[in-house]
Amino acid sequence: MKIDFEKANGLVPAVIQDAKTKKVLMLGYMNDEAYNKTLESGLVTFYSRSRKRLWTKGETSANFLELVEIKVDCDQDSLLVLANPTGPVCHTGSDTCWDEKNRPGFLDELESIIAQRKKMLPENSYVSSLLKKG
Repeated sequence: MKIDFEKANGLVPAVIQDAKTKKVLMLGYMNDEAYNKTLESGLVTFYSRSRKRLWTKGETSANFLELVEIKVDCDQDSLLVLANPTGPVCHTGSDTCWDEKNRPGFLDELESIIAQRKKMLPENSYVSSLLKKG
């Protein structure tokens, strides 16, 4: 795999995708050194543009990205990194940097339906008495 690190002054964008759910988790940047460290360690490593150094996702939070596969795009100047997250990816505690939950979408809809139906239960119904017991 040939990656053109020179197009953007030594850095390429790396889109991180959950290998299981296929959700986009975050965007980072890699240089040649970060790319090689990722391959060697099996943990996704980036180049921090603000700190001007390598950083492995999870080095302070313990929420690592375990490498599954790296794909390069047709222009050889950006990467798709498939990884298994070991915890929330975003520094805010969210599963993704777009504040998405890492679960199937139908679960949110199902929870909403259950909550609506629970509110509509007659006060003295059998189901209502079961819910009160916990």
